[in-house]
Amino acid sequence: MAKHTKKQTRGSKTGKEIQEARPARTLSPFEEMDRMFENFIPRGWMRPFRTEWPAWGELAAPFGGRMPKVDVIDRDDEVVVRAEVPGVEKEDLDISVSDNSVTIKGKTRHEEKEEKGDYYRCEISQDSFARTVALPDYVDTQAAKAGFKDGVLELTLPKIEKAKRRSIKID
Repeated sequence: MAKHTKKQTRGSKTGKEIQEARPARTLSPFEEMDRMFENFIPRGWMRPFRTEWPAWGELAAPFGGRMPKVDVIDRDDEVVVRAEVPGVEKEDLDISVSDNSVTIKGKTRHEEKEEKGDYYRCEISQDSFARTVALPDYVDTQAAKAGFKDGVLELTLPKIEKAKRRSIKID
Protein backbone atom coordinates (compact mmCIF):
# COMPACT_ATOMS: atom_id res chain seq x y z
CA MET A 1 0.00 0.00 0.00
CA ALA A 2 1.10 3.53 -0.68
CA LYS A 3 2.26 5.43 2.36
CA HIS A 4 3.21 9.06 2.42
CA THR A 5 4.57 10.96 5.35
CA LYS A 6 3.85 14.48 6.42
CA LYS A 7 6.12 16.18 8.88
CA GLN A 8 4.61 18.01 11.76
CA THR A 9 6.68 20.34 13.90
CA ARG A 10 6.17 21.30 17.49
CA GLY A 11 8.17 23.47 19.79
CA SER A 12 9.98 22.32 22.90
CA LYS A 13 11.30 24.07 25.96
CA THR A 14 14.89 23.96 24.71
CA GLY A 15 14.03 25.93 21.59
CA LYS A 16 14.66 23.00 19.25
CA GLU A 17 11.92 21.72 17.02
CA ILE A 18 10.95 18.09 16.99
CA GLN A 19 9.68 16.70 13.71
CA GLU A 20 7.12 13.96 13.98
CA ALA A 21 6.32 11.66 11.04
CA ARG A 22 2.62 11.04 10.51
CA PRO A 23 1.21 8.75 7.79
CA ALA A 24 -1.35 10.12 5.38
CA ARG A 25 -4.69 8.40 4.88
CA THR A 26 -4.02 4.88 3.69
CA LEU A 27 -6.05 3.33 0.92
CA SER A 28 -8.31 0.38 1.57
CA PRO A 29 -7.34 -2.85 -0.24
CA PHE A 30 -10.12 -2.25 -2.76
CA GLU A 31 -9.02 1.33 -3.47
CA GLU A 32 -5.43 0.17 -3.81
CA MET A 33 -6.48 -2.58 -6.28
CA ASP A 34 -8.49 -0.05 -8.33
CA ARG A 35 -5.50 2.30 -8.41
CA MET A 36 -3.18 -0.52 -9.54
CA PHE A 37 -5.55 -1.63 -12.32
CA GLU A 38 -6.07 1.98 -13.44
CA ASN A 39 -2.28 2.45 -13.71
CA PHE A 40 -1.83 -0.87 -15.49
CA ILE A 41 -4.86 -0.74 -17.83
CA PRO A 42 -6.19 2.84 -18.11
CA ARG A 43 -9.83 3.50 -19.00
CA GLY A 44 -10.48 3.89 -22.69
CA TRP A 45 -7.39 1.93 -23.76
CA MET A 46 -9.33 0.40 -26.68
CA ARG A 47 -10.53 3.78 -27.99
CA PRO A 48 -7.67 4.21 -30.55
CA PHE A 49 -8.50 0.83 -32.11
CA ARG A 50 -12.16 1.61 -32.81
CA THR A 51 -12.99 1.70 -36.50
CA GLU A 52 -16.09 3.78 -36.02
CA TRP A 53 -15.08 7.34 -35.14
CA PRO A 54 -16.78 9.40 -33.91
CA ALA A 55 -18.94 6.85 -32.12
CA TRP A 56 -22.24 7.51 -33.89
CA GLY A 57 -24.01 4.92 -31.79
CA GLU A 58 -23.13 6.84 -28.64
CA LEU A 59 -24.37 10.10 -30.12
CA ALA A 60 -27.74 8.60 -31.08
CA ALA A 61 -28.73 7.97 -27.46
CA PRO A 62 -28.72 11.38 -25.78
CA PHE A 63 -28.51 10.13 -22.20
CA GLY A 64 -26.82 6.73 -22.24
CA GLY A 65 -27.28 6.24 -18.48
CA ARG A 66 -26.37 9.84 -17.62
CA MET A 67 -28.60 12.24 -15.76
CA PRO A 68 -29.73 15.49 -17.38
CA LYS A 69 -28.04 18.66 -16.16
CA VAL A 70 -30.31 20.67 -13.86
CA ASP A 71 -30.02 24.27 -12.63
CA VAL A 72 -31.98 25.44 -9.57
CA ILE A 73 -32.30 29.23 -9.31
CA ASP A 74 -33.57 30.66 -6.03
CA ARG A 75 -35.20 34.04 -6.58
CA ASP A 76 -36.98 36.28 -4.06
CA ASP A 77 -40.51 35.04 -4.76
CA GLU A 78 -39.99 31.93 -6.91
CA VAL A 79 -37.74 28.98 -7.63
CA VAL A 80 -36.81 28.28 -11.26
CA VAL A 81 -35.66 24.81 -12.28
CA ARG A 82 -34.06 24.35 -15.72
CA ALA A 83 -33.21 20.91 -17.08
CA GLU A 84 -31.38 20.05 -20.30
CA VAL A 85 -33.22 17.15 -21.95
CA PRO A 86 -32.06 17.03 -25.59
CA GLY A 87 -33.73 14.48 -27.83
CA VAL A 88 -36.73 14.06 -25.53
CA GLU A 89 -40.17 14.96 -26.82
CA LYS A 90 -42.57 16.98 -24.68
CA GLU A 91 -44.98 14.02 -24.58
CA ASP A 92 -42.25 11.76 -23.14
CA LEU A 93 -41.65 13.95 -20.07
CA ASP A 94 -43.33 13.42 -16.70
CA ILE A 95 -42.92 16.08 -14.02
CA SER A 96 -44.08 15.79 -10.42
CA VAL A 97 -43.70 18.48 -7.77
CA SER A 98 -43.95 18.20 -4.01
CA ASP A 99 -43.58 20.98 -1.46
CA ASN A 100 -39.79 20.79 -1.44
CA SER A 101 -38.68 18.63 -4.41
CA VAL A 102 -39.17 18.17 -8.15
CA THR A 103 -38.96 14.85 -10.01
CA ILE A 104 -38.35 14.87 -13.76
CA LYS A 105 -38.78 11.60 -15.67
CA GLY A 106 -38.30 11.09 -19.38
CA LYS A 107 -37.62 8.53 -22.05
CA THR A 108 -36.13 8.49 -25.52
CA ARG A 109 -36.46 6.07 -28.39
CA HIS A 110 -34.30 6.02 -31.49
CA GLU A 111 -34.84 3.68 -34.43
CA GLU A 112 -32.56 3.49 -37.44
CA LYS A 113 -33.18 1.29 -40.48
CA GLU A 114 -30.97 0.74 -43.50
CA GLU A 115 -31.84 -1.43 -46.47
CA LYS A 116 -29.55 -1.99 -49.49
CA GLY A 117 -30.34 -4.91 -51.77
CA ASP A 118 -30.07 -8.09 -49.67
CA TYR A 119 -28.64 -6.15 -46.75
CA TYR A 120 -31.01 -5.06 -43.99
CA ARG A 121 -29.99 -3.39 -40.73
CA CYS A 122 -32.28 -2.17 -37.97
CA GLU A 123 -31.07 -0.63 -34.70
CA ILE A 124 -33.39 0.38 -31.91
CA SER A 125 -32.24 2.09 -28.74
CA GLN A 126 -34.28 3.21 -25.76
CA ASP A 127 -33.23 5.10 -22.70
CA SER A 128 -34.96 6.59 -19.70
CA PHE A 129 -34.01 8.75 -16.76
CA ALA A 130 -35.48 10.01 -13.53
CA ARG A 131 -33.99 12.82 -11.48
CA THR A 132 -35.24 14.26 -8.20
CA VAL A 133 -33.96 17.66 -7.13
CA ALA A 134 -34.40 19.17 -3.67
CA LEU A 135 -35.73 22.72 -3.67
CA PRO A 136 -34.26 25.44 -1.44
CA ASP A 137 -37.69 26.51 -0.13
CA TYR A 138 -41.30 25.30 0.02
CA VAL A 139 -43.26 26.03 -3.16
CA ASP A 140 -46.92 26.31 -4.17
CA THR A 141 -47.46 23.17 -6.26
CA GLN A 142 -50.84 24.38 -7.57
CA ALA A 143 -49.36 27.52 -9.18
CA ALA A 144 -46.39 25.77 -10.82
CA LYS A 145 -45.80 26.44 -14.53
CA ALA A 146 -43.72 24.50 -17.04
CA GLY A 147 -42.29 25.44 -20.43
CA PHE A 148 -40.36 23.37 -22.95
CA LYS A 149 -38.33 24.78 -25.84
CA ASP A 150 -35.27 23.54 -27.78
CA GLY A 151 -34.61 20.64 -25.40
CA VAL A 152 -34.69 22.80 -22.27
CA LEU A 153 -37.41 22.27 -19.66
CA GLU A 154 -38.10 25.29 -17.44
CA LEU A 155 -40.25 25.08 -14.32
CA THR A 156 -41.37 28.20 -12.46
CA LEU A 157 -42.43 27.43 -8.91
CA PRO A 158 -43.74 30.29 -6.72
CA LYS A 159 -42.67 30.18 -3.08
CA ILE A 160 -45.25 29.78 -0.35
CA GLU A 161 -43.55 32.19 2.06
CA LYS A 162 -40.73 34.53 1.38
CA ALA A 163 -37.73 33.83 3.52
CA LYS A 164 -37.40 36.76 5.86
CA ARG A 165 -33.88 37.76 6.78
CA ARG A 166 -33.27 39.36 10.12
CA SER A 167 -30.24 40.21 12.19
CA ILE A 168 -29.57 38.48 15.46
CA LYS A 169 -27.67 40.21 18.22
CA ILE A 170 -24.94 38.17 19.87
CA ASP A 171 -25.11 38.20 23.68
